[in-house]
Amino acid sequence: MHLPDRDVPTRTETDSLGSVEVPADAYWGVHTMRALENFPITKRPISVYPELVVALASVKQAAARANREVGVLTAQKAAWIDEACQRIIDGEHHDQFVVGVIQGGAGTSTNMNANEVIVNLALEIAGYPKGRYDILHPIDDVNRSQSTNDTYPTAVKLAMTFSLTTMLTELDKLRIAFGRKGREFHEILKVGRTQLQDAVPMTLGQEFHGFATTLGEDIERLRETIKLLLEVNLGATAIGTGITADPGYAEAVVRHLRAITGLHLEPAPDLIEATSDTGVFMTFSSALKRSAIKLSKICNDLRLLSSGPQAGFGEINLPPKQAGSSIMPGKVNPVIPEAVSQVAYAVAGADVTVTMAAESGQLQLNAFEPVIAHSLLQSITWMRQACWTLRVNCVDGITANVERLDAMVASSVGVITALIPFIGYSAASSIAKEALRSGRPVADLVVESGLMTRPDVERQLAPSRLSGMHTITQAIPVVDVQGEPSE
Repeated sequence: MHLPDRDVPTRTETDSLGSVEVPADAYWGVHTMRALENFPITKRPISVYPELVVALASVKQAAARANREVGVLTAQKAAWIDEACQRIIDGEHHDQFVVGVIQGGAGTSTNMNANEVIVNLALEIAGYPKGRYDILHPIDDVNRSQSTNDTYPTAVKLAMTFSLTTMLTELDKLRIAFGRKGREFHEILKVGRTQLQDAVPMTLGQEFHGFATTLGEDIERLRETIKLLLEVNLGATAIGTGITADPGYAEAVVRHLRAITGLHLEPAPDLIEATSDTGVFMTFSSALKRSAIKLSKICNDLRLLSSGPQAGFGEINLPPKQAGSSIMPGKVNPVIPEAVSQVAYAVAGADVTVTMAAESGQLQLNAFEPVIAHSLLQSITWMRQACWTLRVNCVDGITANVERLDAMVASSVGVITALIPFIGYSAASSIAKEALRSGRPVADLVVESGLMTRPDVERQLAPSRLSGMHTITQAIPVVDVQGEPSE
């Protein structure tokens, strides 16, 4: 907690509940002080999400410019507020955003923390001491034409958009890394598996290319949610009616915020509905969960494919990153995929939290947006870092165990599937059973049975054919149920 020590110099600030001592050097004030006392829950201040701090300052900067434009804020006051906001946007004083991420009041403590930091920084810029609210006021000036109910959800949407953009950059780099491995492993044949049982052949490159493709699909789904996040209720103040705001303010503030952020923000068509509705957060959370779960599935595959090294699949080698056991010498565990899967579990849990919080909103406002914001911003942050470590500490260093892959393909009965068009299902089934019983290669048994010549078998069992990279183009004889060609 950021409560002042007894020996720290303080200043006295007053609100409707009375007076409170605030650290003299703090940019925050009485409302923030009360929040620190009331919500010592997570031990995590909102500054852990710098995108949210920047978003809050961006909203306040847009408000100051709009208020000046419509004539309800003097040019001098607007200039002081504008410069203070810009300094925060540029990365200064983020440590002053100290209220906890979990708080009651639908985000009011976060909004007031922003108002107080901005006003005291603006007073400092103007040459006045902190707390001189007779010169510049946190509510009458910084919060002019606003309420928590429109500034906070707008800032949260901006923060999610900022954060998601950087996450998508990492996710795309991971997609590219898997695609690069797909090309590297392009010619390496392996046994495919369905339900953990041997299936038909494929290439290791195809498997890794599939990982890249599925990540690409998730990138597109997440990008689609950005359009939903860019619809805001800014300017509608308390419940969407626009009370206390100049008639021209709503249009002006969205226009200024669009210029500040470079985002194509649009006012919601129904501002009362937009103030109470949190459906966009559920949609966003669902898309994020989908991406996390699919990423975890890929990590499960990497762990299976690298299992062993002696008694498992052993098809690929993950980069050794840590000693894996305090008792078994030489053991190395797949720690990076394991960590990424745990992130996915947390994202899935956060999705449940978002769902419950969205459902619990009542009438004209949802009081639980702070936990929605925290859950989603944490998920985005963890996903971004998970994508980075999976790429840098795992995928980039994966190698193929070619000898083992070749040996498994050579002994696999799954290759018989490629010969069904030529010898029929019944004959292929008999050959497969004999291969499993005797351990002999399928190709030898087919040739010895007189069903195909050696050159024909080798042509159809070539890696390019088995993997489907080169399809069968010659005429295929019709085969009857006994496996003999029909006339």
